[in-house]
Amino acid sequence: MSNNDNQLEFSTVLAAAVHDMKNSLCLLLQSIENLNACLPSTNDESSVHLASAHYEASRLNTGLVQLLSLYRAGLKNLPINIDQHYLDDVIDEVLATNASYLKHKNISLKVELVDNLSWYLDLDLICILLNDMLINAMRYCQGNILLTVGTQDDQLLISVHDDGPGYPVAMLEANKSELLDFDISHGRTGLGLFFARLIAKAHSKDEKYGLISLQNGGKLGGSVFTLMLP
Repeated sequence: MSNNDNQLEFSTVLAAAVHDMKNSLCLLLQSIENLNACLPSTNDESSVHLASAHYEASRLNTGLVQLLSLYRAGLKNLPINIDQHYLDDVIDEVLATNASYLKHKNISLKVELVDNLSWYLDLDLICILLNDMLINAMRYCQGNILLTVGTQDDQLLISVHDDGPGYPVAMLEANKSELLDFDISHGRTGLGLFFARLIAKAHSKDEKYGLISLQNGGKLGGSVFTLMLP
């Protein structure tokens, strides 16, 4: 057996292990939600701890989904299912996933959304991407997040603004096509960014492909993550 065969075999086993861990994390998240529902509303301290546990488990689950999708993409098999979806439903789903953490961390999240806006997209992949965008904003914000959804030049634009310290310079200057090894001590790594580009690019129309952009400033003075879909 060649070295390449050994590498492929290991990556396949690793992908299977990641899939199993992801399933276990989903059950853990459900258990946390059920436990939170059983607690009396007056038990603020326990609710805060459960919200933090839910947040960290969600981050782990997102990371495992990213690894699994990157593995499939390496095999030219990134699953994508494009269909028409209303953006208010998409945003509601993402917000519902993070409602507990937002509440117990006293984070103010405002949404600016064009009414009755629909778009052709992969619901599961876009929800994963938007959830990751929101998780990062919640982690680094000082208490305020703004989510805007609209269109410009025949493209769907979804942006997440926060009032945190903004993106590191290295992240803003990064080559858009590369998976970079950012300083983990600063909490920002290249995996989520690479995965976001992968999802965006999987959406195409008339030889135009989806993109993401990062910038600092925006409406709240912190980081701004924008997803653009044709």
